[in-house]
Amino acid sequence: MKKYPLPPFNEETAKQKVQMAEDAWNSKNPETVALAYTLNSEWRNRTQFINGREEIVQFLTNKWNKEKNYKLKKELWGFRNNRIAVRFEYEFQAENNQWYRAYGNELWEFDENGLMQKRYASINDLEIEEQDRIL
Repeated sequence: MKKYPLPPFNEETAKQKVQMAEDAWNSKNPETVALAYTLNSEWRNRTQFINGREEIVQFLTNKWNKEKNYKLKKELWGFRNNRIAVRFEYEFQAENNQWYRAYGNELWEFDENGLMQKRYASINDLEIEEQDRIL
């Protein structure tokens, strides 16, 4: 399976890859999101380590069951060959109805078929009031 655009990336194709990821995550469909990753993809998400599509689907299912009204925005930060760096922020409402804005950075590495084989995410959460939402 190939997931275009393929590496090596230029500015246009790196931006396209970032937008595709943003759109997929905003769909909140774990199975769709997981298809962008290799079968044995490695993740670090905060302090959690996730390996492979099955664990990705389980992680995202749990995430979006807890994070209501999730909305994400990603921005290309840099790219080289088969790697992309992204800055992102997202907002969500927790189970206790408290709103949060999460900020972070992701480092992505792709295989020759354009599937993400590594994803390392550093994320910080900030409590916000509903009227302070920007996404």
